[in-house]
Amino acid sequence: MTTTTAHLTDLEIATQAKLQPVVEIARKLNINEDDLEQYGKYKAKLPLSLIDESKVAKNNLVLVSAISPTPAGEGKTTVSIGLSDGLNKIGKDSMVVLREPSLGPVFGIKGGAAGGGYSQVVPMVDINLHFTGDFSAIEKANNLLSALIDNNLQSKTRSLNIDPRTIVWKRVMDMNDRALRHIIIGIGGSANGIPREDGFNITAASEVMAIICLSKDFDDLKKRLGNIFVGYTFDKKPVYARDLNAQGAMALLLRDAIKPNLVQTLEGNPAIIHGGPFANIAQGTNSIVATKMGLSLCNYVVTEAGFGADLGAEKFLDIKCPVAGLKPKAMVLVATVRALRHHGGAKKEEYNTPNMDYVKKGFGNLAKHMENCKKFGLTPVVAINNFYTDSDEEVKFIIEECAKVGVKAVVSRGWGMGGNGTMELAQAVVDVIESGSNNYQPLYDWSLPIEDKIKKIATEIYGADDVTYSPKAKSQLKEFAKLNIDQLPVCMAKTQKSFTDNENKIGRPTGFTVNVREFELAHGAGFVVPILGEMMRMPGLPAIPASEGMDIDNSGNIIGLS
Repeated sequence: MTTTTAHLTDLEIATQAKLQPVVEIARKLNINEDDLEQYGKYKAKLPLSLIDESKVAKNNLVLVSAISPTPAGEGKTTVSIGLSDGLNKIGKDSMVVLREPSLGPVFGIKGGAAGGGYSQVVPMVDINLHFTGDFSAIEKANNLLSALIDNNLQSKTRSLNIDPRTIVWKRVMDMNDRALRHIIIGIGGSANGIPREDGFNITAASEVMAIICLSKDFDDLKKRLGNIFVGYTFDKKPVYARDLNAQGAMALLLRDAIKPNLVQTLEGNPAIIHGGPFANIAQGTNSIVATKMGLSLCNYVVTEAGFGADLGAEKFLDIKCPVAGLKPKAMVLVATVRALRHHGGAKKEEYNTPNMDYVKKGFGNLAKHMENCKKFGLTPVVAINNFYTDSDEEVKFIIEECAKVGVKAVVSRGWGMGGNGTMELAQAVVDVIESGSNNYQPLYDWSLPIEDKIKKIATEIYGADDVTYSPKAKSQLKEFAKLNIDQLPVCMAKTQKSFTDNENKIGRPTGFTVNVREFELAHGAGFVVPILGEMMRMPGLPAIPASEGMDIDNSGNIIGLS
């Protein structure tokens, strides 16, 4: 098994790499230097005018998803980058299109999201930290609306008569800070606002993030921003951001953030990184304009959807693709032997110890995800993301079991070997595309009632027997009926650790129901959010945050970022 980078960290590999100027990367894509908005030597914004719908429809979109992950993740981004490099190695014109990392996970438990080993996008430090300022702009646009809401509550001459108790819009910050989940604002007398309950979400969970990732252009962006639902007036009339004349100024703050970012892989292949909604509480995929930009510039585009295929991939296929008119031609499911051990009952300290019994028991999780992919008309390729602790017996078992259901499984060694370690995976993806056997279709029709859409996802994708609703959720459904939003898709908010709404039920659970605790309405983004279980939009830091191992020396060298 590959151990070539065992002595080097991701940061060391990235900082030792010789990067090409971004103008050289753009030249490979036939982009004129004058079209670039450069952010230093290795990053640039791309104008939306480069999107060519005729090429979008013609070129090949490859979606990378995964089985239900362990807390550390299974290397989906690493595989996506490696696959794109592998496609270039076998002579295909390929680009990877990814989401931007959030600072919350970077400083929390998961670390960065720029890939790993020799399958990384660079400059890694810039991408994992402030990058081109997109998250900051989204944060400011979100919080401008919050300020306008509270200013209107204070106004004596232009009041919309908003009932403060009904306001659902929250402020955001791109950091894990549990103390900000529920707060009281407006304390300190009449000059300091109207006292009311409020809270912070993490920026990746902001509806503005979802909106910028689903907007097709500036006009669409402004329309969606204006459609943001704020709350109700005292006489029960809905209030939207457009009622506060907020959409123009919010769009102004997002004028650069809506443009995709061009960077490169360690092998000098082009990469676009844009947007960063989480997949357990939002749609979990990069922006429509980024995906279409990639398809306008390359024949093959590899993109990923967050967490397991029951979350990010389902939302990619049921929300993003119908909105954008995209049709993926292949799908890759990332699995690790380590994760199958976990789903088979292994304890954390056993994750890296070969155990066929655990792998056999845990295979049911992968089997369910493969079945789900086929419900969208996509027979996946399984990428077994290689770890040095994998045994040949375990890998052989996975390959043989996948073959029994007509799925090709390939070991992916992108972390240790870059594109050279993913050429077999790349060829398997090309073979599927060229066979023409896949025929993507959404799981459900948007015109179905909200409850029917939820039940279809819960029973067919999660494997639940039924769906129940709390009294609050039932009451909200009645309110939604008055808002005429039945035609919107649903964006399920659920733990990524299980097919169920209980994170402790690993593997492939059966005989369960899921409960919709409450709903959130993302009217601007254009979807309804059923919340299953105890989901939080503002994570907390772990007992030992990753930030404790990070530092910078007097020469500006970064330490501990991964």
